[in-house]
Amino acid sequence: MKKYLFTLFAFLMAFHINAQKNLSGLLKEMNKESIPYIYVDSLSKINDTIILLDAREKKEYKISHLKGAMFVGYNKFNLKKTIKNLPNKDAKIVVYCSLGVRSEDVAEKLKKAGYTNVLNLYGGIFEWKNHDFKVYNTKEKETEKVHAFDKNWGVWLKKGKKVYN
Repeated sequence: MKKYLFTLFAFLMAFHINAQKNLSGLLKEMNKESIPYIYVDSLSKINDTIILLDAREKKEYKISHLKGAMFVGYNKFNLKKTIKNLPNKDAKIVVYCSLGVRSEDVAEKLKKAGYTNVLNLYGGIFEWKNHDFKVYNTKEKETEKVHAFDKNWGVWLKKGKKVYN
């Protein structure tokens, strides 16, 4: 019995460690995957009208964000205020954060409010920058800086200049 429990424990630890080593595993562990993902390569090719919502905190957004993204935040996300800025419930909306965890929560709230075409950016702004796509500061000037949230999450940002404050 002890051998079985040890084996089970070792398997679970290996799964947890592996999940932390690749983005797919991390997102499977952290998300419900209730909102469909859009991948950075696909998003970069869309020429249609698309609404980008940044579900990070204001200090993260100010360092850099995707071009044209609307700040909606996470801790102080205000659904009523956001809905006022999104009158078309069938519009294509992509929500992103650092990696795609907080953005799923915000996207779920939009979906519950009746929005029909809400997507979660797989890997968030980190994956966007890791694929060499541009990010912009508050003056809408291109920047290499990306707020890396904290040292634990910052390991997922491979390109650009990490900012933590």
